[in-house]
Amino acid sequence: MTTAERYVEFATREAHGVSPAYERLAHVVAHDDELLALLDTLPPAKRQPQLLFGVVRWRGGPVDDPTGFRAHTVTHWPAVRAAMLTRAVQTNEAGRCAALLPVLAALPQPLALLEVGASAGLCLYPDRYAYRYGEHLLGPGEPVLDCLLTGTSPPVTRPEVVWRAGLDLNPLDVTDPADVDWLDALIWPEHRHRRARLRTAAAVAAADPPELVRGDLVDDLPELAARAPAGATLVVLHTSVLYQVPPPRRAAFVELVRTLPGHWVAAEAAEVLAHPRLPAPPDGALYNVLGLDGTPLAWIRSHGQEAHWFG
Repeated sequence: MTTAERYVEFATREAHGVSPAYERLAHVVAHDDELLALLDTLPPAKRQPQLLFGVVRWRGGPVDDPTGFRAHTVTHWPAVRAAMLTRAVQTNEAGRCAALLPVLAALPQPLALLEVGASAGLCLYPDRYAYRYGEHLLGPGEPVLDCLLTGTSPPVTRPEVVWRAGLDLNPLDVTDPADVDWLDALIWPEHRHRRARLRTAAAVAAADPPELVRGDLVDDLPELAARAPAGATLVVLHTSVLYQVPPPRRAAFVELVRTLPGHWVAAEAAEVLAHPRLPAPPDGALYNVLGLDGTPLAWIRSHGQEAHWFG
C-alpha cells in the first residue's frame, strides 16, 4: 500500500463519520505530492496518519484548517519528522474495556492481567471503571464507558483483578504530565468526551499505578508472565497493537502466547490475525476482531464504542 493509499483508507474506513477534521486532512495529504514525499522519507511504520496528526496537534499546530496544517507541517518539517521518529501511536483508550468486559467477566476469577503494548496501562483497570450498555449500567464511579452491544447479554459483574502489569517498548507514565499530554494529542480533535475520559481514567491509574515493563513482546513476555500470582487466571491481552509489529515477529508472539497458562484476549484488525470464515462486519467502518484463545467472538470498534457478537 502506498502512503497515499494508506491515507485514503484511513479517511474512508476510520475517520469517516468519526472525525470530519481527520477525514478531511487525510484526503488532503493523500493528494499532496510534497507532503507525500516528506512522509516517504520516514520508515513505513512511521508514516501513519494518526502519528502525523498527533504530532502536529502535540506541537500546537492546526488540524482543523487544511491550509494551516499543510503550512505548519512543511515549514516545521524537521521538528515534525524528529517527533514522528521518536514518538509512537500509543492510543490508550480506556473505552476499549467496555468491549472486552463480556469476555473478561466470564473467565475464572480472580484475574492477573498482562497487557502487551500497554502504553500507560489504562486498559488494565476493567474492574475500576463503570459501564453503560444501552439502559444497562454496571458499576459505580467514573469514567462511565459506553458501548453498543449486540449478540450477547451485557455482563452483570465486573472482573476481579488481583494483579496488573504491562509490557511496552516505550511505556508511558500516567503520573507524568508530558506523557498524558501525548496521549491527549492522540485523541481525535472532535472527541472531547474521550479527552475527559482520558483524564479521569489516568487519575484512576495514577492512584494505583500498574507495573509497566519496558520490553519486547516476545523476548520479555515469559518472564513477566511468570510474575503473575498463583491462584489467579493469567490473561494476556492486547488491543490494536500487532499491526505495528512486523509479520515474522507477530507470528512468533502468537506461537509464544499460545504456550502460556491462562487465556489470551486479542482485539486486532482482521488482516492482522487471520481468522478463516469470519462473518461480514456490520458496515463499511473499520472493525477489529475480538478473540479468545485464537477463537474469534465479535466485531468491535477500535475505541470500544461498539461490540457485535457473532451469531
